[in-house]
Amino acid sequence: MMFARLSMAVSALTIAAISSASAETVTLTAYSGIFQEHYTKAVIEPFMKKYPDITVQFYGMPNSAQMLGTLRAQKSSPQIDVAILDVSVAKAGADEGIFDKIDESVSPNVKDLYPNARVEGVAGVGVTFDNLVLIYNTDQVKEVPKSWNALWDKQYEGKLIIPSVPDIQGTTFTIISNKLAGGTDYKTDLTAGIAKIGELAPGVQTWEPKPDVYAPIANGQAALGIGWNARAQIYSQTSGGKLGVSLPDEGSGFQINTINLVKNAPAGDAAKRFIDYALSPEAQAAFTSEMFYAPTNSKTVVAKEAIERTAADDMDRMIDIDWLAIAKIRDNITEQWRRRIIPLSR
Repeated sequence: MMFARLSMAVSALTIAAISSASAETVTLTAYSGIFQEHYTKAVIEPFMKKYPDITVQFYGMPNSAQMLGTLRAQKSSPQIDVAILDVSVAKAGADEGIFDKIDESVSPNVKDLYPNARVEGVAGVGVTFDNLVLIYNTDQVKEVPKSWNALWDKQYEGKLIIPSVPDIQGTTFTIISNKLAGGTDYKTDLTAGIAKIGELAPGVQTWEPKPDVYAPIANGQAALGIGWNARAQIYSQTSGGKLGVSLPDEGSGFQINTINLVKNAPAGDAAKRFIDYALSPEAQAAFTSEMFYAPTNSKTVVAKEAIERTAADDMDRMIDIDWLAIAKIRDNITEQWRRRIIPLSR
C-alpha cells in the first residue's frame, strides 16, 4: 500500500515537472499605466485562462519610442516576443528588420481586420484604434462643446491645455486645425493649421501638461483641452464626471496601435497564439468594453453602451491620416511649432 502511494506521489511529481517544463512565457511590451492595467484585465488574464500552458509577462514602457529603443538594443538576442506600439514607430522597426510580418499564417483573424488596420510597409497590424477628442471640465463648460472651434472661444482664454508636438496629440491637432482653417493637403502644406493654432497660443496655460492633460482639466485647473478618447473615457469615470468628453461634429483622426511579432522571438508559436487571440473578436470586444479603444476586427460585436463611447460608428467622420507620410515631415512640423506657435504664448 505504501509502495503504491509512493508510486502515485512520484508520478504526480513527474507530471508536475513535465507541465512546468512545457509551460511557455510570452513577454509583451506595451504602454505602462492605465493601458497596462486594463489590457491585463481584459485580454491577458482571459488568454492565460484559456491557454494555461502559456504565461504572459507585461513589460510596460511609457511610450513607443522607448519600446523601439529597447528592441533595437536586443536585436541580436531578443528577450521580448510581442510589441504593441504606434504605427509610425512600428514602421521604423519594420524597416530595421526588428519585426516579422503578421499575416494569415500567423493569425487567421488578419483577414477580418478593417483595411486601415493593415498599413503598407508595416510588419504588424492594427490592434486598437483611438481618436483625438475635446475634453473639458464639466463645472466650467456647461454645454457639451460640439466643435473644435470651442477652443478659440474667448471665454476660455487662459484656461486651455494643449499637448504640443512632437507629442502625437499635437500632430493630430495640427492636421485637424488645418482642415478647420480651409487647408487642403496636409502632407504638403500645413500653413493654415499652424497659423490657426498660433491664434490660440496666447490662451494656452501649458503645452506640456504634467502628469498628463486629463488630471488638470478634471480638477478644474483648466477648462478645455484635447486628449485621446480611450484614456479620456476612463478619466471621465474615475473623476465622477468632472471630465467631459466630446467628439466634435467636424470629426477627428485615428491613431493606430499595432501589434508586432519580434523577429526570432524566443516564445515562438506561443507568441503567435497570443497575437491571434489579441486580434480575435473576443479579445477586441473585451478591451473595447474595458477601455473604449475602437476595435480593428470587423467581426467584433460590442455592447451598444461601450461602442457609443468610441468612434467606431463614426468612421466616415475621420480624417484619413497617413501616419507614414507624417513621419517624413514630423521634424518640419515640430520646427513650425517652435518658430510660429510657442513664441506667441503669454
